[in-house]
Amino acid sequence: MFNLPSQLNRVSGLVVLQVCCLGLCPSLSAKADAIAVEDLTRNGTQPITQLLVATATARETYVEEQRSHIQPHNYSLVLYPFTEEHQTHWQNLLWSTGILEPRAAYIDEAIAYLMGQANAFQLSANQRQTIEMAFQIGTQLYLSVPNAHPKIRQAMADAVDQVHNTKWSAMALSALAQGETTPQQRYVLSDRIRQRFPNWHQDLYLRTTLHDVAAIDHPIAMPPLDELLDWTIAPEQLHLYVLCSSDRGQLCQAVLKDRQGKFVREADGQLWSVPLGLRSLHTGLSWNFTRGETPQGIYRIEGTIPQPDTDYFRPYGQFALVQLFVPHEPGVQAFLPSQTKAGQASWSGGLAAYQVLLPPTWRNYLPIQQTYWAGKAGRNYFRIHGTGEDPGFFANSRRYPASAGWNPTIGCLSAIEIYDHQGRLQRADMPKILAALTDIDGEDFAGYLVVVNIPEADRLNVEEFLLGQQD
Repeated sequence: MFNLPSQLNRVSGLVVLQVCCLGLCPSLSAKADAIAVEDLTRNGTQPITQLLVATATARETYVEEQRSHIQPHNYSLVLYPFTEEHQTHWQNLLWSTGILEPRAAYIDEAIAYLMGQANAFQLSANQRQTIEMAFQIGTQLYLSVPNAHPKIRQAMADAVDQVHNTKWSAMALSALAQGETTPQQRYVLSDRIRQRFPNWHQDLYLRTTLHDVAAIDHPIAMPPLDELLDWTIAPEQLHLYVLCSSDRGQLCQAVLKDRQGKFVREADGQLWSVPLGLRSLHTGLSWNFTRGETPQGIYRIEGTIPQPDTDYFRPYGQFALVQLFVPHEPGVQAFLPSQTKAGQASWSGGLAAYQVLLPPTWRNYLPIQQTYWAGKAGRNYFRIHGTGEDPGFFANSRRYPASAGWNPTIGCLSAIEIYDHQGRLQRADMPKILAALTDIDGEDFAGYLVVVNIPEADRLNVEEFLLGQQD
């Protein structure tokens, strides 16, 4: 967790937060099984104290359903060849594999085979989606224990050498660079991509990935954080800052400024703060890829989406979701308050228009531009929300003791929400978040969220700055 001073950090280990990107989480299509649908239309602030879908029995039933998928015959390419009729099978199976992270040679062989179909002729949209999922899950499994997945590693190396699709080639390069490679090996891998794609600088996925790989060995110095926290993106707008470690296995910490630019305080005078989880389920999947790490940079905040019923309880919990938009994303009313003309709402202008939203010292800092490029790449549906899922549901959470009890995301920001075995709500932070935003700007609140990773060496300065806001 990004450690604020102890008096600011009052997080209980009993509380959980999870966030998926709406429209991207496979659980969205899953109904509440045999559980009766319960009305959740209170728009987020008054909790239902007990939910049948959150009981230990209901949760174990869902876990067993996922476990039942992880059988050797389900990974058989003889029984389920890579044809159009079997794509739903493979996509559901890959999702279960990502949840449970089973380790078996037959699983790696199947995933490597699917990745190896990347250059197949006349792929359908469903086949392309399956291949992309194979690269996502392949990244997750490989980076969990790099030396334990040689077949997946070889499929990644083959992709760097041979795959025509620049997005999948970039995903493979990113995964290999984060694995057990030396600086020289990373240079060779990057150079191979540059040789295969001479116009790499014109391709969003290749350019951003090559920059990120280079930064592994030559980190970019972060500008002064106090200048970012003092800055106003647009006047009379609330600003929510999410301060993270580069290790997203640590929890991030959110602090809030009101429309007058003052940091919000609790009733006892302490600085208002909330812990948020920003770790992707697909460990190591970079911010520039769908379902990857939550990008750093500026998001537009525009109100909420009501949580209607328990059909969507598992991925989102019982409270309303805060809507976030990145540049280039359709659906935003106005990324900037001044952008009210037709066609301007989602984004008007290029990178320079984004850079002027930042303090001068931050405008050329590449990591803070991630939301701009993620939006251009088509990433969308970022939200802040809770979770109805059991903390033990995702197997790879066990590798992150610093955020024990917090579920991963597939791009969004997660808030604490936990239930006991009887389905009784124990604690949740979404009401606190919703109340703070509403108190500042009403039910139709709007403003900005800024995500930034803080290098280890700068954390003490951040704590001193935030302590100074309490004076």
